[in-house]
Amino acid sequence: MVLEHGHVPALWERLLAAGVKPAGLGARDTLRLEAGMNLYGQDMDETVSPLEAGLAWTVSFDEGRDFIGRAALEALKSAGVGRRMIGIVMDEKGVLRHGQRVLCAAGEGEILSGTFSPTLGRAIAFARVPAGELGEVRVDIRGREVPVRVVKLPFVREGQAQDGVLA
Repeated sequence: MVLEHGHVPALWERLLAAGVKPAGLGARDTLRLEAGMNLYGQDMDETVSPLEAGLAWTVSFDEGRDFIGRAALEALKSAGVGRRMIGIVMDEKGVLRHGQRVLCAAGEGEILSGTFSPTLGRAIAFARVPAGELGEVRVDIRGREVPVRVVKLPFVREGQAQDGVLA
């Protein structure tokens, strides 16, 4: 919806009168993370391919379907993608935060987005890690290696935890 600036206060008042509850960026961030949705500039940017961002499903390599960047993505795909995005859940108390180191058998990665999920009652995060066998995955929280579980995204669908998220 596009409005002239002068009409915005009246619309806001009508929305409140209709029972719409205001929500801030923190609520939006929690909901999009629970839903497994990337945030540009946080989880992906121009240096991250869709294959590394967990968005390979958005790219069609069908024969005869050309697009800008196809050759580069095909080369990356055939050479082997060096990094991948995973969803992680922490069963211990605490919160996973952007920038924390993620340690796994394939090497070291980092948390891209992390927060406490009110729907799940535990911390969740996206992390980018080296491709390969992950083994036991841990997050460095202030010098302490805390175990986490790798789960399939999204964490939550239609208000319910996805299979394997709650252990």
